[in-house]
Amino acid sequence: MRRASTLASSVLSRTLTPTLHEGGALSTINHRFLLVALYSTTSNTGSSHSRRIFNPFSSSLGVAGALVSAAAAASLSQDVLAKEPPRAELVPKEVVLYQYEACPFCNKVKAYLDYYDIPYKVVEVNPISKKEIKWSDYKKVPILTVDGEQLVDSSAIIDKLRNKIHGKEIVESASDKDDDEEIKWRRWVDNHLVHVLSPNIYRNTSEALESFDYITSNGNFSFTEKITVKYAGAAAMYFVSKKLKKKYNITDERAALYEAAETWVDALNGREFLGGSKPNLADLAVFGVLRPIRYLRSGRDMVEQTRIGDWYTRMENAVGESARIKA
Repeated sequence: MRRASTLASSVLSRTLTPTLHEGGALSTINHRFLLVALYSTTSNTGSSHSRRIFNPFSSSLGVAGALVSAAAAASLSQDVLAKEPPRAELVPKEVVLYQYEACPFCNKVKAYLDYYDIPYKVVEVNPISKKEIKWSDYKKVPILTVDGEQLVDSSAIIDKLRNKIHGKEIVESASDKDDDEEIKWRRWVDNHLVHVLSPNIYRNTSEALESFDYITSNGNFSFTEKITVKYAGAAAMYFVSKKLKKKYNITDERAALYEAAETWVDALNGREFLGGSKPNLADLAVFGVLRPIRYLRSGRDMVEQTRIGDWYTRMENAVGESARIKA
């Protein structure tokens, strides 16, 4: 039994990626599989069928309810959720995202691309060989190529994309106060929110296995690798999550998750979005990192036990269908 455990640990430490944070903040944990496994989903996050949008009007209300629902949806779409895509001449001709499907930072970039309807292709990187990004000196994900130019680090990617496709329009339209608030909460996502998610996802063995179901349906793994990574990885990540709890002084993982969700809702201060009537980059960042876990047990608990559900539903509607180009 001890030999099997040692072998599994050895396989995992050689095959999966080095850090949770793009900047390497968790490299001291020395578990190379942390990033690929951290946020998992049992469906294709980038596909339209994974968007389970809540309809507040039950079908039991009959025709009258349907009419009210349709009218409300139309009003919401026109007045609040209407997108403002960039001018056609500013949209890049070729955008390619090199990613892990469950990576929170990759999902943050996808939320931006989806919201602004920027078509993009996805290359799923094999976390074992990383052959898909051998051409790059940057050995982490996300990597985004925009008309041949390489962009790295999710926040930097989004900033550069915004400058490319919106230019001075965005910079000049935002007040200093709005800009400061947006920056504050974008940093909060990277420096706090992501750190309370792992202990929740891997809180116990069943939740860890639920998250590792991702491995069986995504990525370039052989059958043997899928089985090894799923079961040994779930077990290993259960123990890693305990280290993360200690590292970030988390005593009750669910309480920390609920507190983070409530903190975000308080920041909205009654607004539809932090950006007002439309999402800003902070809204998209929070939504992006939460989207892969939304329908895991931890995500379901979060929505049931906090006030974040209404905002999340508005974000699902606002971001809309994926702009991903299917191969």
